[in-house]
Amino acid sequence: MFTMRRLIIVATAAALMTGCAGQNPYDSQGQAQGSTGMSKTAKYGGLGALAGAIAGAAIDHNNRGKGALIGAAAVGAAAAGYGYYADKQEAELRAQMANTGVEVQRQGDQIKLIMPGNITFATDSANIAPSFYSPLNNLAGSFKQFNQNTIEVVGFTDSTGSRQHNMDLSQRRAQAVSTYLTSQGVDASRISVRGMGPDQPIASNADANGRAQNRRVEVNLKPIPGQQYDQQGQVQQYP
Repeated sequence: MFTMRRLIIVATAAALMTGCAGQNPYDSQGQAQGSTGMSKTAKYGGLGALAGAIAGAAIDHNNRGKGALIGAAAVGAAAAGYGYYADKQEAELRAQMANTGVEVQRQGDQIKLIMPGNITFATDSANIAPSFYSPLNNLAGSFKQFNQNTIEVVGFTDSTGSRQHNMDLSQRRAQAVSTYLTSQGVDASRISVRGMGPDQPIASNADANGRAQNRRVEVNLKPIPGQQYDQQGQVQQYP
């Protein structure tokens, strides 16, 4: 019987092989590594392989060992492929957003850009601030170069004023960013917008500094659902 313990051993071995298969060219830059020194490509490929192994074993009831290996290889390779792609995009964004005030975060297979209120919009306004055009132009260029993920633009406000007003304002701010990106040639079909108003604050609204942090726009980059990537981060094409 192919026990869960053996399944975990198989999955772990497959995860290691999948992770080692894709070497990250940005390791030397220190941009795409965790504290252990493992590249995100290897980490996400390994986690994907483990999930794939479990799914594969569940699907192939007659030969759980074979199913686990097939699932680990297929899912792990896809996850590592997108991880490699995201590593390259993350490094590019960090270089372009340096000294602009825009923060770049990596959370799993998602890249998050946090744009603080002091560079994006004036108080109670959805008109893009002059200082924000340069970072947005750089973002548009990057999004056109790395065009194999979705772009979610989310607006936030502090808690001052009515909730309805803040919800409307945050939506208009997110839409303003989206509209400008599309005007610079970014494919509109990749972009979605959402206004969160005062929800999900990242600081206290009890003081001015905290409210300034909460007034922000976030851009989330995620893999396209169903898209498959090879070990070099290239989208796989099927006949």
